Amino acid sequence: MHYTSGNYEAFVHASTPKDENVDKKSAYLVGSGLASLATAVFLIRDGHMKGENIHVFEELALPGGSLDGIYNPADQAYIIRGGREMESHFECLWDLFRSIPSLDYPDETVLDEFYRLNRKDPSYSKTRVIINRGEELPTDGQLLLTPKAVKEILNLVMTPEKDLQDKKINEVFTKEFFESNFWLYWSTMFAFEPWASAMEMRRYLMRFVQHVATLKTLSSLKFTKYNQYESLVLPLMSYLKDHGVQFHYDTIVNNIIVNRSEGYKVAREIHLTEKGKKKNIKLSEDDLVFVTNGSITESTTYGDNFHPADQKHPLGPSWQLWKNLAAQDTDFGHPEKFCENIPKANWVISATITFENNDIVPYIEKVNKKDPHSGSIVTSGPTTIKDSNWMLGYSISRQPHFHKQKPNQLIVWLYGLYSDTEGNYIKKTMPDCNGIELCEEWLYHMGVPEEKISEMAHAAKTIPAHMPYITSYFMPRALGDRPKVVPDHAKNFAFIGNFAETERDTVFTTEYSVRTAMEAVYTLLNVDRGVPEVFASAFDIRMLMNAMYYLNDQKKLTEIDLPIGEKMAIKAMLKKVKGTYVEELLKKYKLM
Repeated sequence: MHYTSGNYEAFVHASTPKDENVDKKSAYLVGSGLASLATAVFLIRDGHMKGENIHVFEELALPGGSLDGIYNPADQAYIIRGGREMESHFECLWDLFRSIPSLDYPDETVLDEFYRLNRKDPSYSKTRVIINRGEELPTDGQLLLTPKAVKEILNLVMTPEKDLQDKKINEVFTKEFFESNFWLYWSTMFAFEPWASAMEMRRYLMRFVQHVATLKTLSSLKFTKYNQYESLVLPLMSYLKDHGVQFHYDTIVNNIIVNRSEGYKVAREIHLTEKGKKKNIKLSEDDLVFVTNGSITESTTYGDNFHPADQKHPLGPSWQLWKNLAAQDTDFGHPEKFCENIPKANWVISATITFENNDIVPYIEKVNKKDPHSGSIVTSGPTTIKDSNWMLGYSISRQPHFHKQKPNQLIVWLYGLYSDTEGNYIKKTMPDCNGIELCEEWLYHMGVPEEKISEMAHAAKTIPAHMPYITSYFMPRALGDRPKVVPDHAKNFAFIGNFAETERDTVFTTEYSVRTAMEAVYTLLNVDRGVPEVFASAFDIRMLMNAMYYLNDQKKLTEIDLPIGEKMAIKAMLKKVKGTYVEELLKKYKLM
């Protein structure tokens, strides 16, 4: 497996697999989330494996993993546990969906449909942060980073990952940084907490430096037309079923036995429970195993208008499988770092509100300056309520958000980064709230008169979702805590998904799921085509200059408040580059 950039290999079909025995091979995939579905596609498209030789084991009764979106007939309400922000430079994701036919437009691929939609209706947030029950934050659009805070960002970026092991964000930044709008935007856009991994924060800064200029407007983001299940999962499922891939639902993989033979590590047996019956599958070296280890939505519980979501939960099969694998070899990672001792001050609750009438519409229009029934994307990512004790945020996607959604229905998604504190209006923590109470807290912050809040909340249907592992990706970690996609000396198995380790890319993204899938397939089948490298934003001087301009709230280099010595050094540098291409770049990106 090798990485590539540019167009030379981007459009190559891997028509002659190096592995001539591929017809004799079978593949067993644990989980049916995006990483697993992408793995199956790459096995077929680029590895030329027969679809009927691919088996997908899923513990639930439906596919999709964390990419969900369903209608719950019991509550007559819709449920989405979260959404996925995407962007132009998800190279592996778009490589995948260029090959998947659209279900709504038969002559197009999912990528074609997505591209056309986002050209016609681009993301643009008119109100990113509110305070005082629906008022726009006066400093919305300013990052408010002090020179000290900017220096701390640069210091983190310059620090090697080996020096950031087990460090938290609040161990590398000081108070000035956390008081900035930059942190407010960054943390609520990506779901970072102060206790989260500094190593992961560094990766995000380097991976998404191109987003610094658009943190207020969120115009760099792109979104699907409908919920992620209907827009992404169902087209993948249609493709895979057309190719004969076999799905085994209500199936728990309990363990995979890995033996050492002649210096290699070889998966030899799968222990599983299918519909309550225990089975063992013997494996040869021609049988490939792809494991989605861990899950952020494992053990999710749900509430309703009158009941909070249950806060008690078992560990969950995906975590137990990873623990069973890790017990066999230290190269298989350390799952306890991600599923145990999660801080209480974290995001653990999201909620989906289904409004059955338009009473809320005037308040949304006042805050977000868009008609939610226009068919256009409304919030373009999260709108953050800064003075919410929960650090409440909400997102309103294009409506309808589901194919079967009624014209008068409106769906709002809520989450809170600090769910262990009491609300401003509802004096409870988020996990202790039922659906009506969560809805009431949001209506209060949206500026709905208090005498109307209860009636509006009771008329809506709000489904709380308790997700005990939703922030597990960001737990402070050390090198080796996540297993490599293909562990050293592994011959026929790989780890896929956001708890596997690949260089430079960032977890909690659809891109990471697809990238690990592609790397796993290309390595185990020796596919003669390059994996697109992670977008090199941190190595592009233009993007760095643009980020520097916006990090300093659109100031020229000579306007930045710096010590006299540093100001003199900048003046000397500007004098030295006068008349050069560097000066042209500095002027183009408004630094001089």
